[in-house]
Order: sequence, then structure tokens, then C-alpha cells
Amino acid sequence: MAIRSTGRSLSFNLLTSDSSGDAATFIHGTISDLAHDDVASQDPPLLSIHKRRRRRNKGSKKTSSSLPSPVDRNGPHVDGFESHCNGRSICDPLISGTGTAVKTVVAAVGPNDDCQYLHAERRISGVELRQRAVNGTISEESVKEESGVGPGSTGLQQRPEPNGNVGKLETAELLDWNRVMAENSNDLSSVEKLPLKYFIGEIYGGNSLRSTTSVGNEKKRQRVYNTMFHVPWRCELLIDVGFFVCLDSFLSLLTIMPARIVMTLWRFLNIRQFQRPRAAELSDFGCFVILACGVTLLQATDISLIYHIIRGQGTVKLYVVYNVLEIFDKLCQSFGGDVLQVLFNSAEGVASCPPENMAFELMRFILDQTIAVISFILHSFILLAQGVTLSTCIVSHNNALLAMLVSNNFSEIKSNVFKRVSKENLQSLVYSDTVERFHITAFVLFVLAQNILESEGPWFGNFLFNALLVYMCEMFVDVVKHSFLAKFNEIKPVVYSEFLEALCKQTLGTQSEESQSNLTFIPLAPACVVIRVLSPIYAAHIPYGPLPWRLFWIFILSGMTYIMLVTLKIMVGLGLRLHARWYVDRCLKRRHHLHMD
Repeated sequence: MAIRSTGRSLSFNLLTSDSSGDAATFIHGTISDLAHDDVASQDPPLLSIHKRRRRRNKGSKKTSSSLPSPVDRNGPHVDGFESHCNGRSICDPLISGTGTAVKTVVAAVGPNDDCQYLHAERRISGVELRQRAVNGTISEESVKEESGVGPGSTGLQQRPEPNGNVGKLETAELLDWNRVMAENSNDLSSVEKLPLKYFIGEIYGGNSLRSTTSVGNEKKRQRVYNTMFHVPWRCELLIDVGFFVCLDSFLSLLTIMPARIVMTLWRFLNIRQFQRPRAAELSDFGCFVILACGVTLLQATDISLIYHIIRGQGTVKLYVVYNVLEIFDKLCQSFGGDVLQVLFNSAEGVASCPPENMAFELMRFILDQTIAVISFILHSFILLAQGVTLSTCIVSHNNALLAMLVSNNFSEIKSNVFKRVSKENLQSLVYSDTVERFHITAFVLFVLAQNILESEGPWFGNFLFNALLVYMCEMFVDVVKHSFLAKFNEIKPVVYSEFLEALCKQTLGTQSEESQSNLTFIPLAPACVVIRVLSPIYAAHIPYGPLPWRLFWIFILSGMTYIMLVTLKIMVGLGLRLHARWYVDRCLKRRHHLHMD
């Protein structure tokens, strides 16, 4: 058959005669016909151009190829032909192998006189024509015509070499699945027995979780005991001692400060002349002004209105309101400590400044006093709203208290447990939990006062259950938080004992007041809230009568309350000092040993 094309195409004439003839004659005839058909198939102008170039290059004729013909090794030599393109000689035919296939390189001249090296491939058992660019720049087109292909025929595969030359013919071996199965019969039989052997090996292999866990040691055992027992015990002991330190400061504000102010006023009345007050007296006076302003403004506040506003809202849930108020409480507490320190510093400046700077120091003290009043009044309102929210959650019948506790406490665990904390940050966190525990006590007193004034029927049992639930949830959260903080940050339980020692030194007054390890607690805002919620109870128990009679009962109840507070202050203060002295001495004696708290 013959395949013709114009331009860059080739014209091949492949004989489909019987393969029993002379291979050399067949190859020579095929190549001659191909060359003749290729030149004859061109247009006349192209043919004349081709002849002129042959005459011009006749004198300087070069040999077509210096490559040895593979036929010289395997069969009779077949003379090739020369084809010129643009004055350049093209390679001779290359014949690879005999008996199975013939591969011929043919030159085709296109309209643009570009030389393209192509090869033809033919099988003896059939006819297969494959046209491929040797230089790798022309696309491959295959035209196959198969006839009489027997079952024993072998597939041929040609791969071009990287340098662009025509590669050798390779025989692709077919995959015989039956032979592969026969060769791997022993391996397949072992695979069939593998699951049972694997399971038995796992049974007798030792620890069943050896791939994901490791064998523990005494260090791991101590770490487990620290997380479960040692850290919770020491942390809760530290928070309890800190709670009583906060209570002692709160009682000092309600007992020591009024007594000092009364003594200062008595001294001024006895001397009957103006004297510059001392720094401590000015500090007490500043705290009294803050407390008086806060109680006065809270007394003018309608708690029932705040209650209905918080109870009636539907967009924001109660636990969200409580969390927001708690965040502002911590911010105000941090800012309030700095404001009170500035106020005390201004009091020292007024007490010790020269007379010519008295006006400046006095104006600065007044400005600091104003800032302190505003900040602590705002803090007092935040604590009051937080107490009203807790009271609303307790008296509601839709499990709002449980939702509030779950949301607040577990968000606290999430925000603290998975952080990297240092020893100083951990101490600040413990002190913050201590102050939070005291604020919760103030809120419980607020709920108790509201139940005394407004509840009817048996309410004390329900109140006691809810108060214990709040305290138990707070203790559980603090224990879990600090246990896993110590576990994740490789903090030993003895660190909490060191914190407790520093707190005891602060109680004894042997530690610097500006030390970073001190517990900072400002009881002004909680005192305003407690006085505001307890004053209606006292007012409800004052008998009716003339004004002097009512003033007498107010004086009697206030005196009794003050005596009870002084008694509680003495008990708490002395107990703290005794415990602090004992613990500090114990730490000094056992400095190089673990504390067995």
C-alpha cells in the first residue's frame, strides 16, 4: 500500500509481499521506492530546485554516514541512498536487526526546506508504519495496518535516545499473571497464615499498648501523685490562707479605719489648733471619703430595677452578663490598686512637703482623691450588678445557675490551662483566685440579704444548697486549673509552699510592701456593696417610734455590729499571725526538704 501527503508529509510504499524472499532485496527495493516516490511527489518547482542543488553539490559530495550498518553484522549489506536537504547530506538508512523488523531513516523536504529525520518501522508478520521525529520536535503520527498477526507474535517497542539518534528495538515482555502466581505460591501461603500469626504475636508480645505508650518510672509516678494530691492540697491551702488575709484587710477597713479617724478627730478637738496630719491619717481620711461616697450612691440605687433589667433581657444570656462583669471586675481591681497607691503617695507628699510646696501637694492630693472616688464607685457598681446577676441565677427555675457556673468556670479553665506560665505569673494567678473567692463570698452575702428581705416560706435550705454548689464548683475549677498548669509547665508542688511562705511574711510585715510577690487586695468596693445590702436588714429591725428612739436603736445596733466585727478581726488577725509565724519558722528549719503540708 502507499501513503502520500504534501508539504512535510512522507510518501511510503511498503510492500506487503511474503517474508520468505531475500531480506536484502526487500529492504533495497523498499528504500529505493521510498526515495523515488518522495522526490516524484513534490511539485515541479520544488523538483527543479532539488535537481539544481544536486548539480551544485555534486563536486563536493560527501559520504552519507560513517556509521557501520547493523546489517553487516547480522546479514547481507544493503546499499543505501543519499538525500540532500539545503545542501547538507543526510544519513544513510539504518537497518536494525533482521528477520523481525526493519527500521529506515528517510529524509523529507517540505515547503520551507526544513530537514526532518523520520524513521519507518515494519514487521515481517504484518505491516506497521510509525513516523516519529528523531530530533524530538515534530509530533508523532502512527498509522497501523495489521494483517495475519498470530498468537506468537512479539510486541516491539522503540525508545529514542537522549541525543536524538534512533534507538535500538527492544522487546517488551508481557506480564503473565499465572506464572507470577506460580512463582510466589510459597509467599501467598504465608500471607494466608499472617493474620493468625500476627494476633498470637501481639498476645505474647508484652504490653498491648507498647506502640503508643512507654513504661513509666518513679518520676512519672510522682508526677501523677502531684497532679492528683500534692498540688490540689497545697493550692487550696494557699487560697484559704489568702482568703483570710483578704478578710483581715476587709475587717481592718470596717474596724481599724473608723477607730483611727475618731482618734484623729479627738486629738484635733483636744489640741484646738491646726496641725499637719500624718501620712497614715491622710490615707485613712481618703479611704473614708471613698467608702462614704460609694455607700451613698449605692443607697440611692434601686436594686430591684437592676434586677428586672438583668432578668428581663433576652438577647444576652445571664452567664454572658456575669462573665462580662467579671472581666470588668478584674480590670477595675488592677487599676484600683494603682490608684490607691498613688493616693497614699500623695498623702505622704502632703505630710512631708515644705510649706512653700504645700499648695501644689494639696492640689495633687485632691486630684488623686477624685480619681480614686470615681474609679472605686464604678467598681462598686460592677460588683453590685454581678451580685444581682448571681441572685437572679439562683432564684430562677430554668437551671440558669448551673449554666452560669459551667460557662464561667470551664471558660476559665480553657483560658488558663493550656498557656505557658512562669513562676511569677502562677503566683499572680493564685492571688487572683483568692480575691475571686472573697468576692464570691460577698455575692453570697448579698443573696442572703435579699432572701431575708423578700423570700417567703422555707428558703434557707435552697439557699444553702445553691451557696454550697457555687463554692464547690469554684474549688473544683481552681484545683483542676492549677493541677494541670503545674503538670504542663513542669512546676513542682513545693512552689505553692514557697508562695505560702511569702504570704506569711507579708502577714507578719517582714516583706517589702512593694514586692511583686505580695497579695494586692483593695476592700473598698466590696465593703460598699456589703454595707449597701446589709443596711436594709438593720433598717427593717429598728422599731418604730420617735426620732430619738430610732437614733438610740441605730446607735445600739451599730455598736453591737462593731463589737462583733472587732471580735472577728481579733480572731482572724491573731490566727493569721500565729499561723504565719509557725509556718515561717518551719520553713527555716526544713529549708532543704519538701514541705509536708
